Amino acid sequence: MSDTVKSLAEAAAQADTLADQGDERALSELRAQFDDELEAAARSRDFRERAVAFRAVGQFRFRAKTELLRRGLDDDSPAVRGSALLSLERLSRDHPGVVNDVRPLLHELATHDPVEAVRRLAVVSLRNGSARPETLRILTALSADDDEPRELRDAAAKVAQALKRPSAR
Repeated sequence: MSDTVKSLAEAAAQADTLADQGDERALSELRAQFDDELEAAARSRDFRERAVAFRAVGQFRFRAKTELLRRGLDDDSPAVRGSALLSLERLSRDHPGVVNDVRPLLHELATHDPVEAVRRLAVVSLRNGSARPETLRILTALSADDDEPRELRDAAAKVAQALKRPSAR
């Protein structure tokens, strides 16, 4: 991994801390400083560098980069898809529209991704969106399918239950 990507990862960790502390000004300055590096890393041939970039989107709270995250959800690398999902989940905690904008992709990842961890992350991300009937059907079917791994079934059941609660939305 290049030094630039290592510094991006360190800056992203710092950005996460600044965001948690509510220091929007310092966070904004850090975003501006690392915007080009993040974009370059997201286009890297090395999946590890792409994974760092897509994870950094969430750590930087870069809501303006949701289109970039969409590209990460379609990446060939499970590590990159997972990093994009982690960022999507983080960004959607206070902004459910982020999930709603990529809901069909999340449905596809939750039901058909070849990597179980990616499928679970997609399910967890759906928790932050609105309770749409098609999402509830998918989650209910996943939770009831004995051929699915237990962790995936449990996650799907938990998210479906959370979405069904009126106070959750």
